[in-house]
Amino acid sequence: MTWKIEVGRTLPRRELHEIVGGGSWQNGIAPVRSTPDILVFTDPVSGAAHGYDRFEGLREDGTYAYTGEGQRGDQQFVRGNRILRDSAEDGRVVRLFRTSGRNATYVGPFTLGDPAFDVRQIPSSDGPLRAGIIFNLAPLEDAALELLPTYGREGIAPLVSGWSAPSFDDYAVSRQLTGAETHASRVEFELQASFGRWLTFRGDEVKLLVLETTDGVLRPDLYNETTGEVIEAKKSVARTYVRTAIGQVLDYAHVARAKSLDLAPSILLPGRPANDILELCHSLGITVWHPDTIGFARLEPSWS
Repeated sequence: MTWKIEVGRTLPRRELHEIVGGGSWQNGIAPVRSTPDILVFTDPVSGAAHGYDRFEGLREDGTYAYTGEGQRGDQQFVRGNRILRDSAEDGRVVRLFRTSGRNATYVGPFTLGDPAFDVRQIPSSDGPLRAGIIFNLAPLEDAALELLPTYGREGIAPLVSGWSAPSFDDYAVSRQLTGAETHASRVEFELQASFGRWLTFRGDEVKLLVLETTDGVLRPDLYNETTGEVIEAKKSVARTYVRTAIGQVLDYAHVARAKSLDLAPSILLPGRPANDILELCHSLGITVWHPDTIGFARLEPSWS
């Protein structure tokens, strides 16, 4: 069956499905049973209500970042997400539409780019962050790219959400979506959990913070909303670990400042570091936290 809808044409979505011969008119990813086409719908207005505007848009290279299906819990490669992931291998064409209300405008034919997708931390409808699939769609022919919203993260405000203590029961943290495995230090997770609970017990508001940048996402270990501190934890007081933490917290504070959020950089260590390392941190305006007999000790710059 020949594709009958020209690029730029707008029509009611129900009529669209009648023309192409199938596909669910309610889903964002709708495979057509009678043809090798997959209808993909993007709605910048409704997407923004779910926080998808942080992750979707037309990039400078002409590819389009598109968030997968699923508004609650980690997005999985099931139903539409699985079909879209396998579209190139199955010889299917992605037909991208921009929707507004009940109408849909045909942007053009697309395929999966390289890489085909990325897994990011995205908001859910009920608040907590979760794993989200961001597909990379590349146009096959001339497409009405001017219909698509621009992808740009510099002006996006920091995302603040509720904190929960990280699990340190398992040394290896499995990421099911990508098949990759992330090894995290049990000591570091336990240190984060203890410190976060201690701060909460004393009445501080402990949060998770996500900072979007032009080339990725920054996720500090802890954000103390009460004191305005952004905190990076390390499993050792050795110089190499502290130097890494210094670079991270200064970067967090710099990016946050550009987004009108003034944060004080802090480092969480399993013990008191050597004096020269502590002096280095203090010379850069960085506070150091470490466990002590009554909880945690705060070693801050004398001029702060």
